[in-house]
Amino acid sequence: MKLTVVYDNQAKEGLRSGWGFSCYIESPEKNILFDTGWDGHLLMDNMSKLSLSPEDVGILVLSHSHWDHTGGVPALLNANSDLEVYVPSGFSANLKNEISSRCRVLHEVKGPQELCPGVHTTGELGNKIKEQSLILESGGGIYVIAGCSHPGLRSIMDTASIFGDVKGIIGGLHDSREYDQLAGMELIGAGHCTQHKERICEMYPDSFEDIFAGYVTEI
Repeated sequence: MKLTVVYDNQAKEGLRSGWGFSCYIESPEKNILFDTGWDGHLLMDNMSKLSLSPEDVGILVLSHSHWDHTGGVPALLNANSDLEVYVPSGFSANLKNEISSRCRVLHEVKGPQELCPGVHTTGELGNKIKEQSLILESGGGIYVIAGCSHPGLRSIMDTASIFGDVKGIIGGLHDSREYDQLAGMELIGAGHCTQHKERICEMYPDSFEDIFAGYVTEI
């Protein structure tokens, strides 16, 4: 699978940065967009510059309902309404109704489930903030794509480890200090809302990467 960060607080030269997160996953079965950032125009512009077409997206996964992860949804659905959309069941009824009226089908996620071969959701985790993360199967282990990690790294990792040995994580790690959960990983791609990058880099210098819009990796 090829992973491209298309929206982040930081961006490489030629792309635009903005508060939020979005990652484009090219899997053998379907292309998946995980979150949309908050500015749909910025999202579309970055995707175009990265030669990634919204028409090629088959699945949209929204980690949680905060504006900086769902703001680009209207722009994406205006460009491609033939989408399967997966949202935590805790999304408001109004938001679910709006999304379902503009996409092919809306799936309300509760527990872990397969989205397509090799790609799973952790299911809805957390108490106050309901959030899902993606679980990607690779030949070398499991990789996690996280929006903000509000439920906590331990909760996310405990669920992801059901599917195999977790080798990496990419996305927002928020203010987590559960540093032990990152031990043994081959890739710690910290971006968006991660507050303790310096500490994580200090502890895991060989696996830490400061991600940005335009960051690409293959697993």
